[in-house]
Amino acid sequence: MKFGVSSLLLLFSTFVSWYEGSEILNRSFEWRYSTPFSHFLYGEVIKPSDISQLDYFVYAAKFQPGFPIIMFLSSLYMLILIGYYIFQEEKKGLAYYLTFLGSGILILSYITSNSSTAGGQIIYYLFLMGGVSCIVIALTNYYHIINRLREKIIS
Repeated sequence: MKFGVSSLLLLFSTFVSWYEGSEILNRSFEWRYSTPFSHFLYGEVIKPSDISQLDYFVYAAKFQPGFPIIMFLSSLYMLILIGYYIFQEEKKGLAYYLTFLGSGILILSYITSNSSTAGGQIIYYLFLMGGVSCIVIALTNYYHIINRLREKIIS
């Protein structure tokens, strides 16, 4: 049930973000600053057909961050659920998984840290909080396991 609801929320927010981000096709003055995927894949953007679909999400995150935030939160929730179900028996594995996930999100926060738009800054702080939260939960979980093992050894 949880996975289904978060999947539907992710699909809906992805579609809306993609639609909102398609506005970049009409904003040629923004092509230089909001098309990192197109610049990486194709070089300079000269006409609208040169713009990658992934850049729609960059534009939406910078200028209309509501649905990209929902995309991130629902994706993060789904990834945590997947990790929880995979590592349900192996609690250390879950701690390592959350550390890895949090580290990846912190890398994303570093990439978005120098954004000059309000939406970009919101996304940066969201990534920062999400990454730190995953790592804190992983550390708490890990030390809880260690303390339980110590109690068993002492008893």
